[in-house]
Amino acid sequence: MGEMVKNITISSLPENERPREKLKNHGVKALSNAELLAILLRTGTRNESALSLSYKILSQGDGIRSLANADINELNKINGIGLAKASQLIAAVELGKRIAQYAFNEDFYIKRPQDAADILMEEMRYYKKEHMKVIMLNVKCKVIGIEEISIGSLNSSLAHPREIFIPAIKNSSANIILTHNHPSGDPTPSKDDIDITKRIYEAGKIIGIELYDHIIIGDGVFTSLKEKNLF
Repeated sequence: MGEMVKNITISSLPENERPREKLKNHGVKALSNAELLAILLRTGTRNESALSLSYKILSQGDGIRSLANADINELNKINGIGLAKASQLIAAVELGKRIAQYAFNEDFYIKRPQDAADILMEEMRYYKKEHMKVIMLNVKCKVIGIEEISIGSLNSSLAHPREIFIPAIKNSSANIILTHNHPSGDPTPSKDDIDITKRIYEAGKIIGIELYDHIIIGDGVFTSLKEKNLF
């Protein structure tokens, strides 16, 4: 299969099977991941087509997931992917993340746990390490800011109330929502997750900033500790 793809140039395919023409005639949903990448890459190399390079990229690590947090150096290690192509791919991934969050930048209100999860799902579901972010809300639960608190396995030192409430106080937040991801993709809360949530909740009561929820992001799924009555 790989050798077949390598030897077939896009121009040699029937016109209705070429990625760009396929997109035009059938819509973007009709394209495979490899075909979408081939459009981004635009050209191949002397020995390989853009489609071949796309399959090569997808064969690395976790396939399309690997692109979510890839960097220039990682992509440059793939034969046929130079600085220009690597830059195109990373820019496209980042643009996708920003578009996914665009709707939440203005006048977005949290009415249910799903709303909070939707804001950060496409960004946080692919992280290889645990990231903790705080979503800051006003008295009407309108999002007024999001700030990253820590990177690394969640523990009491990384999730210190001081680090969480300083940005909330600076932004005059009435409520906050904690979010962090599980790189395993399973959002089931651990004992540490629950203990830390209770600690932050109690600290918030003293300060006067309510912990509205703690959302754990998995791979396309999430857990709300509030819904589970875990604090």
